[in-house]
Amino acid sequence: MIIIKSSKEIEYMRRAGKIVSETLAILQESVEPGITTGELDRIAEEYIRKCNAIPSFKGYYGFPASICASVNEEVVHGIPSKRVLQEGDIISVDCGAILNGYHGDAARTFAVGKISKDAEDLIQVTKESFFKGIEKANVGNRLTDISSAIQEYAESRGYSIVRDYVGHGIGTAMHEEPEVPNFGRPGRGPKLVNGMVLAIEPMINIGDYNVEVLSNDWTVITRDRTLSAHYENTVAILDNGPEILTLG
Repeated sequence: MIIIKSSKEIEYMRRAGKIVSETLAILQESVEPGITTGELDRIAEEYIRKCNAIPSFKGYYGFPASICASVNEEVVHGIPSKRVLQEGDIISVDCGAILNGYHGDAARTFAVGKISKDAEDLIQVTKESFFKGIEKANVGNRLTDISSAIQEYAESRGYSIVRDYVGHGIGTAMHEEPEVPNFGRPGRGPKLVNGMVLAIEPMINIGDYNVEVLSNDWTVITRDRTLSAHYENTVAILDNGPEILTLG
């Protein structure tokens, strides 16, 4: 069942989303060669709790950290650790916060120092594909209108869309109905209505779209070990157009 949010609930989610966006901005400033992914996790948790919020991910199905930190060929669900970031790496950081019982959820891919042109282009196209999807996130459209727009944009630039992991509804639970694929034919799925809130999150690879899960049962990597990028926001579908709740 898709849970429609009231204006008051969306305001709660707006506040949670602001904390997430602020956390990601702090992390972007912190990402540099020599820092560990574990230190980034510490910074994120400290800020989220300072805002009287709770990290959404910590303990979620047993996940051990407050952010997902996925480096280079890691697509999603990378576990923060003592891994030291190196010049030229890229890191996808997924972050969530709970405030007043409601979640905000967003992800960004950051450059570590100077990166290759291929990596820069991947990060940029991943972000742009999200905004192409948002152009279709209007009341009266169908869910896969968003999906199709994301896929068309990314593939037209030579990239592949991860199939095994998708976006989702969000509210008092981190993952609610409906699933939000980043691929598919337009005109399918539920009709978009005022009060739906979706976490829309393109995951895009330089190489093939196939992925596999490492032995830690969390970290997802590209099967061909090519770079992957991730861009996500929590988005409210409103009568006057979509509102991104995690852009600050």
